This record gives sequence, C-alpha cells and structure tokens, in this order.
Amino acid sequence: MNDSNAPETLDAKHEQNRQRRIEAIKRWVEYIKSEPPEKWGPQQNMVVNDQLTSAQHVQISAKHQQHIKDVADELANIQRDDSETQRD
Repeated sequence: MNDSNAPETLDAKHEQNRQRRIEAIKRWVEYIKSEPPEKWGPQQNMVVNDQLTSAQHVQISAKHQQHIKDVADELANIQRDDSETQRD
C-alpha cells in the first residue's frame, strides 16, 4: 500500500476542520450580535470553565494553565465592559 497521498489527505482534513471552525465562529458572532449578553454570557462562561477544567485534567504546564486563565479573565472583562456600555 502506498502512503504517498497520506500528507495531502491529512492536509485536506485539517483544512476542512479549519473551515468548520471558522463557520462555527461566524455563527457564534451572529448569535451574540442578535441576543443580549444576559443570554449568551452564561453560555460562554460555561464553555470557558469547561475548557479550564479539561486543561487541569490533562496536566498541562502551569504556564499554559495561566495563559488559559488570563484569556478567560480578559473575555470576562470585555463582556463586563460591553454590558456596562450597553447600560449607559
């Protein structure tokens, strides 16, 4: 059996996965534009918290855990700022 096409097949799969992620992000952006933060905020927090929990279970480095926490904190601050801006 010849594996000469294996890298091309893998590259195609990665590109397909990338395109799916981009489409999912676009759907999320449309959703958060059309819904109030009170609805999507808790959903986003749940996803981030689950990612933090998963990261802790795979025993990633402390540096990477801190990076994940920093990103989560930054997202929370952005959400808080957006909520305050909308109230003004």
